Amino acid sequence: MISFIVRRFTYGILVLFGVLTTVFLLFTILPGDPARMMTGQRGDEATIRNIRKEIGLDQPVLKQYIMYLNDLSPISIHFANDFGNSPTFLMEKYGFVFKLYDGDKTTLIIKKPYLRRSWQSKRPVSEILLVALPNTLLLAGASILFAMITGLILGSLAALINNSIVNKLMVVITSIGMSLPSFFAAILIAWVFAFLLAEYTHLNMFGSLYSVDHFGEGVQLELKNLILPAFTLGIRPLAIVTELTRTSLQEVLSQDFIRTAYAKGLSKSRIILRHGLRNALNPVVTAVSGWFASLLAGAVFVEYVFDWKGLGVVIVSALENFDLPVLMGAVLLISSMLIIINIFVDIVYGLLDPRIRIT
Repeated sequence: MISFIVRRFTYGILVLFGVLTTVFLLFTILPGDPARMMTGQRGDEATIRNIRKEIGLDQPVLKQYIMYLNDLSPISIHFANDFGNSPTFLMEKYGFVFKLYDGDKTTLIIKKPYLRRSWQSKRPVSEILLVALPNTLLLAGASILFAMITGLILGSLAALINNSIVNKLMVVITSIGMSLPSFFAAILIAWVFAFLLAEYTHLNMFGSLYSVDHFGEGVQLELKNLILPAFTLGIRPLAIVTELTRTSLQEVLSQDFIRTAYAKGLSKSRIILRHGLRNALNPVVTAVSGWFASLLAGAVFVEYVFDWKGLGVVIVSALENFDLPVLMGAVLLISSMLIIINIFVDIVYGLLDPRIRIT
């Protein structure tokens, strides 16, 4: 089992390294100059050259990549002529430093991963991400909760109402839900419920979890702004949960132990809830664990459409401003969470089914 876990963590690190390399290289070939965007239209060439030198854009792409890996790695080497070698410099840059080797020209240190600072706001990237991450987690959690509860109810009803018309209608609805792109669904739902029906729904087309009233009560909690983005993001997992619940419950209800329960005189509601639905939840739980990780990545488009202040808005803003440190930090954070969740699911599968450990 230990070797199985080590292999999964090794695969996860390789995947994370591949994602980091791909995004970094793609960013370098995009048209545009971050230094010119930082200075604006009136920036002179001397100022632009100084900014490019300050953020390292005057170096070859390979050296920029190695420098970024050096900052990101918990064990890094620093050269006096490139980075500075004084304890004050290292402490200001990384916050925590433990020196393994301190030479005249090189220093080998242990530190926490450094995501650098935003090129635009000069704020630490870790601070920007920590502000946005709770909103994304709240949105993903609300979406999967909505999909789980509603999907179980709809799927159970479809399985119990043994009607061909109902089953065909459910297949059509779930197919539409699974194939509907998130960005299109977000625009459509915002237009219908926050524009056409705004008089009845009283929902906002744009807004985050908190609103600031400078002339009134200050910061106010706006939970109603969570309704539309959570509903939009939950459509696809809702379709999956509904279909899995329907097919799994129909299969379980046809088993011999269900007929035995009826023969013992148990009530129909008790058979369905305690024996049928309970045994039908295994594939549903498996699907939900995978979909929660996917929602973190899929929330980018939904957050941008509804202006929900999460990682999606941070990523789009970083792309518009060519802010590489923020973009890389957000991508690494989402990728790390995806990999950790997948590794956790693989470990649980390995504990439940020993045959998986040899693959």
